[in-house]
Amino acid sequence: MEFNGSIVEFLENKSILVTGSTGFLGKVFVEKLLRVQPNLRHLFLLLRDPDPESAKERLHTEITSKELFRVLKTTYGAKFNTFISEKVTAIAGDIALKNFGLGEDSDLLNNLIKDVDIVARFAATTKFIERYDVALEVNTLGAKNVLDFAKKCAKLEMLAHVSTAYVCGEKSGVISEKPLMMGETLNQTLEVLDIEAELKHMRTRLEELKSLQVSKSEETEAMENFGLERFAYFQQPVTVSSLKPQLPTKSLILFFRTYICDGDRARAFGWPNTYVFTKAMGEMLIGKYGGKVPVVIIRPTIITSTCIEPFPGWIESARTIDTFLIAGAEGKLPCFLGNAESMLDVVPGDMVANAVIVAMAVNSNHQSSDPFIYQVCSSQTSPLSAIKLRDYSHTYLLKNPLIGKDGNPINVVMPICLPTMDSFRPYIFFKYMLPLKVLELVNAALCQYFKNTCKVMNRKINRVMYLVEVHEPYIFFEGKFDDLNTERLRMAIRTNEMEAKLFYFDPKSLDWDDYFVNIHIPGLAKHVFH
Repeated sequence: MEFNGSIVEFLENKSILVTGSTGFLGKVFVEKLLRVQPNLRHLFLLLRDPDPESAKERLHTEITSKELFRVLKTTYGAKFNTFISEKVTAIAGDIALKNFGLGEDSDLLNNLIKDVDIVARFAATTKFIERYDVALEVNTLGAKNVLDFAKKCAKLEMLAHVSTAYVCGEKSGVISEKPLMMGETLNQTLEVLDIEAELKHMRTRLEELKSLQVSKSEETEAMENFGLERFAYFQQPVTVSSLKPQLPTKSLILFFRTYICDGDRARAFGWPNTYVFTKAMGEMLIGKYGGKVPVVIIRPTIITSTCIEPFPGWIESARTIDTFLIAGAEGKLPCFLGNAESMLDVVPGDMVANAVIVAMAVNSNHQSSDPFIYQVCSSQTSPLSAIKLRDYSHTYLLKNPLIGKDGNPINVVMPICLPTMDSFRPYIFFKYMLPLKVLELVNAALCQYFKNTCKVMNRKINRVMYLVEVHEPYIFFEGKFDDLNTERLRMAIRTNEMEAKLFYFDPKSLDWDDYFVNIHIPGLAKHVFH
């Protein structure tokens, strides 16, 4: 792979359409583009809003007003808003709709088709347990709709599709940077994955739900008071009749059909959740229908806060592993899942954004019939032991405890390490569930005197079980991601020392001890813990 040009010069005078710019990684990408190449012709940010005014408002409230842009604000001072208005336009649209819902003959759509050089797709729903219809529309159909738009662009040089490395499911061993083939499954008992059949299944299920005429309040009641966590944890076969009859029947049916049964679709084909399942199907559609469109697929692993730019430690909300760090900071993490052999594959957000930009430039206008795959990861070259996360959190919080509602520092203790799920389940049962059962008996004998306490305890236990069950595939992940293609990207720009430094994305340069204790956890404390 050779690249004799300049990344910064490549970006000059380019018009780029970005989807998902309100998300963490999308924001980092947009900020970096504007900071390193002020001579971009234009950025079009597709925002899921009903009208242009709403989109323009969200551009300000959810993107440019964020602290992430403070370096740019310092650079431009009073002219910052003028710079943004000249370089950035918010487009009200929806990737779940054909032509983003802009209309086949709209002037706006036609102008975008004429102007756009690069399409960068970051938009996704990243909830591990998501309604199947939502995940399919955004992660699967959205990928196809963005591809169809890119095919129409008269000057298209690149479609950059941001996926996830965990489209591999729960594979072990070395996981190669290779495309997913249309219809392949991870479950050897099922030979073919028919995406059209999945879409039909989803639409049928939606019609069933509409016929129930369930209100939003009933849905909320089902989720809060019953919770999917118990069934996710025990992995029981679920039927409507097995659900507690304490809620209205319609709520139970809605809960069952929407959250439990459709979650089984992913597991049936070998994926652990609807997020990675629908992302995998999105990749399949791009590979199947991409044709000669120049496409790169970026597969990051677990994304964490920025390590260097625009400043260290910026993060907007809790990422995958941060849920446990936050629980520890609040004194609510008595145990920690992981062992010395468990490896976490994490990569800072600014490194992922840099990898996307370099992949766009190096592969622009390529004519390969298959998309180039780049796994942005650390497990092969800079592995991180999962148990270290517990140690980092404890080290930081001993010196910097959070202040509780009573004004006193929250006491933190070193969590007990539970190396397997088989050790976790009995620990939870004897320490929490058995005392709850006793309290429920006392509550029944005392005419519901402890009703609220039982309810709170039950909800907390369900929440812990839910979090562990959802994250188990990543806590005990046994694969290592190959990043040979990504290393070639790094090599392609290595001859230009200045740009190799500007667009860094080599995890070997990171000291995990320093990054977590001095950058990532302090970033969480500043931007998320409150």
